[in-house]
Amino acid sequence: MDHIVLYTVVLVIALVWIGSRRNPFTALIEIGRELLGSYKFLLLFVGLFGVLALNKYELQIEKKLNITSDFTPFIFGLEGHFVQSVQHLFYSPWLTPIIVFFYIFMLQAVLAASLGVYLLDNNRVMLYATCYAIILNYAIAIPFYLFFPVNEVWSYAPAGVRFVMLDVFPRFEQEYRPLSGLDNCFPSLHTSISVTMALLAYRSGNRRWMAITTLSAVVIVFGIFYLGIHWLTDMLGGTVLAILSATVGVQLAKLTLRTSSERLTFRSRANPMR
Repeated sequence: MDHIVLYTVVLVIALVWIGSRRNPFTALIEIGRELLGSYKFLLLFVGLFGVLALNKYELQIEKKLNITSDFTPFIFGLEGHFVQSVQHLFYSPWLTPIIVFFYIFMLQAVLAASLGVYLLDNNRVMLYATCYAIILNYAIAIPFYLFFPVNEVWSYAPAGVRFVMLDVFPRFEQEYRPLSGLDNCFPSLHTSISVTMALLAYRSGNRRWMAITTLSAVVIVFGIFYLGIHWLTDMLGGTVLAILSATVGVQLAKLTLRTSSERLTFRSRANPMR
């Protein structure tokens, strides 16, 4: 697991540099200034880490709730062998490592790098919107994971799907599985987070970042089927969640920053410089 973290950090640094064309380490200074200069951003940042922590402990909460429901047969009844068809049509040994790279590394790297890119672009609306959107993605998805459990496609024998991930990452179940339960399928967070980052990038006006996040989202969404992890229903749910989170996130960001701006304007009028 340590090498995954290390490679992700290196990838984040590279993505921030490519996306902003500025020194990526400057982003650390900028985020420190933003945290010290804005209590609203500090609270938002705390909320972001809070919901990520809740997601980390979701599996333990699920065990304590002792929920025995399983909606996997219902989902299979809706879509049948769609994922199996995708695997049979596109599987190729040279393609698998690329898909695994995007699935394991690019999702979290693009998410973290987005904060750095928007900081260095001085795009506070997108910075705040990204934080709000991430919080919304996880806050909405976690109740589904707790009360609407759906198993990954490969683990449901009637689906006839192979877990292609193991071709490249044979220790996936030992190293990565503790972070995500086998029945945390609907909605697909890999879909929702990657599509959210792409939607926000389109609003940001940064064309380089738009291209990177779009490529990442396309490969990841394709990859969830190729690897045999998610159902089509999961992807559709994740896409809806992404649209909702990105839209609401931008509106909340504008509201937050407009409120701060109005307060500063009011103060400057009440205390004119002499």
